[in-house]
Amino acid sequence: MKGSVFCRLAVLFIFLLFVSFPVACDIKGFGIHVGEGPKKKGGPPPHAPAHGYRAKYSYHYYPSAYVYYDTSRKVYFYLEGGAWKMSVSLPYYLKVKLGDHVTIEMDTDKPHTKFEEHKKKYPPGQLKKKKKSEKKK
Repeated sequence: MKGSVFCRLAVLFIFLLFVSFPVACDIKGFGIHVGEGPKKKGGPPPHAPAHGYRAKYSYHYYPSAYVYYDTSRKVYFYLEGGAWKMSVSLPYYLKVKLGDHVTIEMDTDKPHTKFEEHKKKYPPGQLKKKKKSEKKK
């Protein structure tokens, strides 16, 4: 009787050993690996644009007031006291000066970084003249 219990336990132990061994070998990361970090996905490095994709931002630029309006975020950028401010509404003194606008597409969320360029390209009061000369053609 004692022999048959021992045999059954031995067979059970061997069975469990064979069943559990392949499972233990298939576990990823089994054991201690020094110096290995998480696996990184392929693709361009962080400093490069992702396969030519760049975020586009569309702004209405009002040359007569030096104001940008972000059409997707619905916020204004305006110059006040030598510093650029961002707000969901404009001060009254700027609202009355808005006038005509030109639409500008940029790949930055800070349109005022190109302000000097825009100021030269679209001087205040020149948009109406350009529109009239285009209609005459």
